[in-house]
Amino acid sequence: MSEFKRARSQAQKQQRVQEIKDAVDALFQEKPYHEITLTMIAERLGLTRANLYSYFSTKEEIVLELCADRRDAYYGALISAFPKGCGYSLNVTAEVWSGILNGHREYLQYSDILHTIVETNVTVERLAAYKKRFYEKTYEVSSWLGTPLGLSRADAYELFINVHYHAVGIYGIIRWNPLVTAALEREHIQAPITDFRENLRRFIQMNLAYYIENPSLPRQQELRENGRS
Repeated sequence: MSEFKRARSQAQKQQRVQEIKDAVDALFQEKPYHEITLTMIAERLGLTRANLYSYFSTKEEIVLELCADRRDAYYGALISAFPKGCGYSLNVTAEVWSGILNGHREYLQYSDILHTIVETNVTVERLAAYKKRFYEKTYEVSSWLGTPLGLSRADAYELFINVHYHAVGIYGIIRWNPLVTAALEREHIQAPITDFRENLRRFIQMNLAYYIENPSLPRQQELRENGRS
């Protein structure tokens, strides 16, 4: 266990925050969420709980930042994969999008506990900052994906959210959980096998087709005004 030294400069403080997030991220992959405590986090880093409190008051505040980091990485990957003017077909769009989601499963894992656990135990200041960036970035990315397909801002956002929460739900079901495995074995249940990426691809393609063929009323009005319907 390394000696914990006080961070004095802003750069040192940012590095310390990153070290704390890295420690929690590692613990999250090793243990059930409810077993992780601030004491456990502090011990892994070689500091006291008092040291940790100078950065975060609850483990949920740390997870909230981790979720934001994973979200930004996922959004950045989407923008890179769909450059302006790419003109991808619905099939290709669904294939690429599902592949990116499949590669960002950690974001889905954090999102699975975001609303029910994490957001209930953080300060309003931290949550407000998270929500502000979430809506700003989500509108930006969903519009980036939807505009080439002719979707309105509202439809693009709704499509994006549909895909996200479907992915969170499906991943939560298929993610390995030793307790669930033991329960199924106890009752001799053979759960259906789900191909995560293929399930996402089909869901995305289905939703893309629906919103393109059934634009919302504001979008229909816009098309009529432009003489396109």
